[in-house]
Amino acid sequence: MNAAEIDALKSQLHQKSPRIILKQALALFDNIAISFSGAEDVVLIDMALNIRKDITVFCLDTGRLHPETYRFLEKVRKHYQIDIEILTPNRDLLDEFVKRKGLFSFYEDGHHECCAIRKVEPLSRKLAGVDAWITGQRKDQSADTRQHIPEVQLDTAFATDGHPLVKFNPLLNWSSAQVWDYIEAYQVPFNELHEKGYISIGCEPCTKSVLPNQHERAGRWWWEAETKKECGLHAGNLRSGNH
Repeated sequence: MNAAEIDALKSQLHQKSPRIILKQALALFDNIAISFSGAEDVVLIDMALNIRKDITVFCLDTGRLHPETYRFLEKVRKHYQIDIEILTPNRDLLDEFVKRKGLFSFYEDGHHECCAIRKVEPLSRKLAGVDAWITGQRKDQSADTRQHIPEVQLDTAFATDGHPLVKFNPLLNWSSAQVWDYIEAYQVPFNELHEKGYISIGCEPCTKSVLPNQHERAGRWWWEAETKKECGLHAGNLRSGNH
């Protein structure tokens, strides 16, 4: 799919409902995968299974997730009777990094190097083998970095030579309240950490609960500036010409 076709699809899907965007994505691509980590992604899985039963779902296991998150992954697998591909970091890269900088270097020099090894590299490997992927990004997750992303885009961050990659963001215009309304209405499984004050959940050392009325991303990499709160999974597409 070239840039002109993406622009046409972008216009077609602008402000459309998540189900319409998902239906179009799953109709256009056989080799497409849903990225799963949080509440939004299970909503997408729930919707997608009502459109097509043979969906591909993958999850990044950084090795630093909460015990509750691992239980959540298993809960989703059993609830929907689906396979979830677990992606893990390259062992050699991770071993060298930990030997050189220890287990908590991100508190001193930022989270990007750790995230690059534990998240971005495994994701790159996975996306090299698909034609499109589906994420649970929402605009209101970040007032600074996610305001200009569209419902569909060419993913320039993870595309490889001669292999364009398309990225769909079906929940882009939903609020957190809409996500949780759906979860409650359809009895969708969710991470038990949400009941303990956690809203946006990442790795255990880099996530904390938030206070009432704090932004949901306030608990992620809380020691860093607001403008740096992207792990690299989406950052390359946020301000690109493909918006």
